[in-house]
Amino acid sequence: MKGLPEERAIRLAHYIVEEGATVRQAAKKFGVSKSTVHKDITTRLKHLNGVLYGEVQEVLGRNKRERHIRGGLATREKYRAAHIHEEE
Repeated sequence: MKGLPEERAIRLAHYIVEEGATVRQAAKKFGVSKSTVHKDITTRLKHLNGVLYGEVQEVLGRNKRERHIRGGLATREKYRAAHIHEEE
């Protein structure tokens, strides 16, 4: 996603809040690196829109608290798929 970093920060923030997205998901959706997303939503956004910044921080905090659950589910699915493949 090309364009002004300030515009990108706002668009990323709205996406994260509306979708409950992770930094990785936002990076993939907008075609930028995780570092860029993080910089935009922590540094740039804080100066551009304090209210939106707070909303994004709530979503990121929730995602951080739940990351072990997503990781466990992904690992379980990985081994379940491998087991099914072995049986075939």
